[in-house]
Amino acid sequence: MSGKPKFVLFAHNATYDKLHQVATLGLTAAAMGKDVIVVLLFWTIKKLAEGKIDDIDFPPEYAASAEQVARLLKEKKVPKISEMFQEARLVGHFRLIACSAGLEYMGVEAGAVERNVDEVLGLPSILSLTAQAETKLFI
Repeated sequence: MSGKPKFVLFAHNATYDKLHQVATLGLTAAAMGKDVIVVLLFWTIKKLAEGKIDDIDFPPEYAASAEQVARLLKEKKVPKISEMFQEARLVGHFRLIACSAGLEYMGVEAGAVERNVDEVLGLPSILSLTAQAETKLFI
């Protein structure tokens, strides 16, 4: 990482609405010249491992509006989560890191996510890497 301000997103919740926020905030911060680190935890690891990172799903409390919102996203050609992650890498400094404990807790083999992340790290390394971040968000 360079001397640029670090922008860290700890991504725990894996429904589309939460992942969309992680992707758009990460992409925007990368485009603004920040070093972006997205740490995938629990459910985001599971969803990535299952190849469902781009699935449009919502929490049960929004079920009544889910179909309409999904239709609008498609009509407005909102990019997929994976596309926004790729774009963030193209416009700036953007890293996806999977938490090794999260892999273990979710029953995911490292090989299931390694091709889609920059690194798999343990919590001590993640905390050291993100310690001096100007922004840290938990989503």
